[in-house]
Amino acid sequence: MKTQIYTLLILISNLCFSQNEENTFLSSELSITKWIDGTLLIPEQNEANKLAIIIAGSGPTDRNGNQNFLINNSLKKLAEELTNNGIATFRYDKRIVKQIRQGNLDNNIKFDDFINDASDVITHFKTSNQFSEIFVIGHSQGSLVGMIASQDKVNGFVSLAGTGQNIGDVIIEQINNTAPMLKEDTEQVVSILKAGKTTNDYPLALSSMFSKDIQPFMISWMAYNPTNIINSLNCPVLIVNGTKDLQVSVKEAELLKRANDNSNIVIIEKMNHVLIEIEGDDLENSKSYNESFRKISPTLIENITNFIKS
Repeated sequence: MKTQIYTLLILISNLCFSQNEENTFLSSELSITKWIDGTLLIPEQNEANKLAIIIAGSGPTDRNGNQNFLINNSLKKLAEELTNNGIATFRYDKRIVKQIRQGNLDNNIKFDDFINDASDVITHFKTSNQFSEIFVIGHSQGSLVGMIASQDKVNGFVSLAGTGQNIGDVIIEQINNTAPMLKEDTEQVVSILKAGKTTNDYPLALSSMFSKDIQPFMISWMAYNPTNIINSLNCPVLIVNGTKDLQVSVKEAELLKRANDNSNIVIIEKMNHVLIEIEGDDLENSKSYNESFRKISPTLIENITNFIKS
């Protein structure tokens, strides 16, 4: 796969005490499979014995929620705050991150590979019997990955800035909002990909999403409809979105809620896509994607903590 996919898909345990005096947990580096390395945080007093597995969003996103030139540590902050609240967490690099670092990027990677990785992580901790309850938190693209992998396997699921529409329809909507003159072409390409076919007939301006080498991945992603998947989940579900999310609107969360009558929904005022509460305009919002000094939304931490502990 060429460079475009980077923007599209936008070991032995070593125990040690955290260096932050405010944190009260143990940190361990784990290798789950040859593709998946991650960080396990365990509270010093893990009385509840609950684990939250955090799954990152699109792109070559690492366990901390970062990509090249976009360092915000959103998922690291999420993990540490939850663990400080007595919930163990495991977060991991997406397989594409490890492949890039090793210089052996798989040109045939599919969306199902991400699902299999998440399933492997869940299975690892279920079979280890280290925790009595396992929860999955899927952020953005990781919401769909997580809800598929969670089927009949976990005690609860959190969709964090996840879409309710099929990714093909999301792309059409985004193109209509940013480049409406390309909407018709986009609809045509999406319809072909949804049918499981590839095409050479797409505008050059859309090559970052629809180039021929990316199309097999897009086909595998478009095979899943989030509302259908969340409807079949038989565990407690929490759906969270922010009103200042530039990538995933509140409407997406509402679609997921309607698809699962037993779910709970929380809309957090001013929270953006990287889980920060923004007071200013879209420029401040965009800049925050690369501002690691910002704190994660305390309302988010409170709601996820209450959900897992209830």
